[in-house]
Amino acid sequence: MEQRTLYAEFTVKEGHEARVAEMMNELAARVRQEPGNVMFLPYVREENPREYFVFEIYADEQAFQDHISADYGAVFNNELTEHIEGEGSELTWLRPIE
Repeated sequence: MEQRTLYAEFTVKEGHEARVAEMMNELAARVRQEPGNVMFLPYVREENPREYFVFEIYADEQAFQDHISADYGAVFNNELTEHIEGEGSELTWLRPIE
């Protein structure tokens, strides 16, 4: 099966930076323990640490489905909407250059 690669981005509301950083660190620790997670790397933009970018790779589609159905992911996403601009993360699916 083909790996699933995802790039997620969002902007944190001013004053919410500390809470989102805490949430992201907690989420990263859990996602990295998922059997099908290959990589989960959250970053912030150097010149604007309110802008988050998360690079994620899952072993296959089933591993990604397991990831998005995890209870702790739903809790994270539910709270995240209170702390970010817009309605949610912008997701971009990536594939290797052939």
